[in-house]
Amino acid sequence: MRFNYHFEPSFGWMNDPNGLVYYKGLYHAFFQHFPYQPVWGPMHWGHCVSSDLVHWKEVEIALRPDQVYENGGGCFSGSAIVKDGRLYVFYTAVSNLWGQTQCMAYSDDGFHFTKYSGNPILPKCPVNSGSPASNGDFRDPKVTYMDGHYYMVCGSREYAGTSFTPMVLLFRSDDLVHWDYQGPLVRGEQLGIVPECPDFFKIRSEDGRDRYVLLYSRMQTLQASCRIMVGDFDGKTFTCTEEQTPEQGPDFYAPQSFQAPDGRRIVIAWHYHWGKPLTPGAYTAGALTASRCLTVDSNDMVHLEPVKELEPYLTSNSDKVKVLGNHVTVTDTEKPIFDKKFDHISDIRILEDTKSVEVFINKGTCNVSGWLSDTLIGQGGRE
Repeated sequence: MRFNYHFEPSFGWMNDPNGLVYYKGLYHAFFQHFPYQPVWGPMHWGHCVSSDLVHWKEVEIALRPDQVYENGGGCFSGSAIVKDGRLYVFYTAVSNLWGQTQCMAYSDDGFHFTKYSGNPILPKCPVNSGSPASNGDFRDPKVTYMDGHYYMVCGSREYAGTSFTPMVLLFRSDDLVHWDYQGPLVRGEQLGIVPECPDFFKIRSEDGRDRYVLLYSRMQTLQASCRIMVGDFDGKTFTCTEEQTPEQGPDFYAPQSFQAPDGRRIVIAWHYHWGKPLTPGAYTAGALTASRCLTVDSNDMVHLEPVKELEPYLTSNSDKVKVLGNHVTVTDTEKPIFDKKFDHISDIRILEDTKSVEVFINKGTCNVSGWLSDTLIGQGGRE
């Protein structure tokens, strides 16, 4: 059984989406990938492309762990950006000797990449993030261009003895190669153990204000692991005015955003979660969520609604979704994965696929993404 509206690899394991970008007429989605078994292993960057944000085609693996600075875990998560017609990707390399470092590769066609000869571009975490080499937790570089500079955020935590403080680290550059540490963008226990796959960007709100948005995922949190902060930024300091969790289901993790050619801010996440049991004999594990469009309203509320390209596939009814008055229950065949009473319900839209359901409530201010337990997870494999 294969998905109809969600990407999954033809074989092997996948987790976080990486390097989401529009380049040379196609949407590109890279992803964490172990191509040899449907379990986590040394990370590669898988690659798929789309012309409509709905139907994706798997293409050749973009990055393989073939360098000494990648010999301890591979090529972990990262991002992509276009500069002067060239596509640059940034990723965390994991080595046995140096731990987690930040590296870069580039491409002129979007499919074949050359790793930068000066890697790693960030060989040392600016805080003591644990061994080895104080680079134990220093990962997931997300690069964006705003306000005349390139900015990078990474997830980390700073150790003091046996205790630690989770934080999102901020760097700035004018050439994508030389990066200056600006300090922690956000720090504190609210970030969880480590804030994974942070994403920081500027967006215009519906009432015309410049807002700055930080996405991150709380490591080892199952339900509602993705958090979103909205606030102000002066080039170095981020002041949060609103924090929210619009995604409430178990199978939405490590979201990443990018700007489409028409200006929309598109978000895609990992449609799976750590610890999900794999069906014996399965060929694949993991998928991408449906594409969402992120907007910020006049109250700094974030809306994550399905992209317009998904409209033909959305419904308002499903036997997995029960609505009684203002009470919504989403059932995973045997047990509820979401149960909540709202003050009001303005609309519900549902994307039901062969192996999962995604529910968008109240203009995307509360969403639920979950796999269905009566499906054979990962069955189907090569087709």
